[in-house]
Amino acid sequence: MQPLHILLLIAGYFGVLILISYFTGKEDSNADFFKAGKKSPWYLVAFGMIGVSLSGVTFISVPGAVEEGQFGYFQVVLGYTVGYFVIAYVLLPIYYRLNVTSIYEYLESRFGRVAHKTGAVFFFISRLLGASFRVYLVAIVLQYFVFDSYDIPFWITVILSVTMIWLYTFKGGIKTIVWTDTLQTLFMLLAVGTSIYLINDKIGWSFSEFIASSELENYSRIIFADDWFSKGHFIKSFLGGMFVTICMTGLDQDMMQKNLTCPSLKDAQKNVISFSLVLIIVNFLFLLLGALLFIYSNKMDIEVPVLDEKMRTDLLFPEIALNGGLGISIGVIFLLGLIAAAYSSADSALTGLTTSFSIDFLNIDKKPENSQKKTRKQVHIGMSVLLVIVVLIFNALNDSTVIDKLLTVAGYTYGPLLGLFGFGILTKYKVKDQYVWIVATVSALLSFVIGNISPERIGGYVIGYELLVINGFLTFIGMFLIKKKAL
Repeated sequence: MQPLHILLLIAGYFGVLILISYFTGKEDSNADFFKAGKKSPWYLVAFGMIGVSLSGVTFISVPGAVEEGQFGYFQVVLGYTVGYFVIAYVLLPIYYRLNVTSIYEYLESRFGRVAHKTGAVFFFISRLLGASFRVYLVAIVLQYFVFDSYDIPFWITVILSVTMIWLYTFKGGIKTIVWTDTLQTLFMLLAVGTSIYLINDKIGWSFSEFIASSELENYSRIIFADDWFSKGHFIKSFLGGMFVTICMTGLDQDMMQKNLTCPSLKDAQKNVISFSLVLIIVNFLFLLLGALLFIYSNKMDIEVPVLDEKMRTDLLFPEIALNGGLGISIGVIFLLGLIAAAYSSADSALTGLTTSFSIDFLNIDKKPENSQKKTRKQVHIGMSVLLVIVVLIFNALNDSTVIDKLLTVAGYTYGPLLGLFGFGILTKYKVKDQYVWIVATVSALLSFVIGNISPERIGGYVIGYELLVINGFLTFIGMFLIKKKAL
């Protein structure tokens, strides 16, 4: 597939998104930008959130991780499902009862202003890093397969990527994203399903023959419970997945903002439960695709791409789709799926960052009505510029797979949110609000130290997803130390 064809495909794709934004953003109001007028159908939100939850990280990195970890990632996915039930029946009732725009308003009502700002700051760091990883992922693919052919530098690729997101979100915000996410999820699911079919067809297998093949057995181990000291042990992965979901969805303004656009609590709960169950099937398909990619590459002598002198298994999917001899159709479908997966999370992240900064830091709802829209638009531009800067920093510092970095960062930045919300929900204590930021910061720093302890120093034990739980527990203990009295 020629670089020019890829550029034309991308242009057509974004043209469709901009057309959607034209119809959904006509009112250009803060109410629509932040909450979509609380009129979003729950099934539309649920379908769209599948793509957002998976993102470009899952689309490329999860299939690429199959060679090393086989289907061990599915242990984390099972934990995700339990986490979604906690979100539906513990967190959502709180948010709807308080009628919040930013979920961190709960922390102010429970503890005070400093707790509110602390939660917002940690979300801001978390989501900015997470969104930047996702944009970075799609940008390096576009750079590798398209823009290098035209000698266009990476920084221009990044600016173009973020500008496209800004163009279709700057008016409608979350109202636009609810609809564009639906389209993006559809493209992503079509991409994974079609890729599995076409690769099997090229090998000469039916899907059932692939499932029964001896080659698949080499990659398809799911449960890893024989070595407690390993990072991928079942209990560690399951609990890690559960808490990652609670934090990175339930305590994340970006993800919860979509749920809060539903007309009622019951609709929001139906949305969360239904899409969490579908997510199990979709993630398993991604793992099957990963195994199939390595089987195909071995049969066709396709080497894993090397970037910056490092073997990159997360580039195997694009390598096979675009240069693997499968025809132009799979290239088109792959690119649509990749762009959809990456931008379905990046666009909502940009909107979530804009919402949080406007509500949590600028108190936009307390400003004169005639200045609120102008302030929101200025913040939206500022967040776009910041996203570009951070992506470029990641490009300079990148030294490991994207998915590992994302989850590692989450362990440090979402942990304090887990501790703050957990203490607020599970206890009745008030705290000395002025010290909350110190507790959260110290907990994150201690977690950083713990997470970087060499396995040799702790008997060979490898710290994995449980770092998030440790981080939250440290924050919980810190909050207990600064408690005042029972309510």
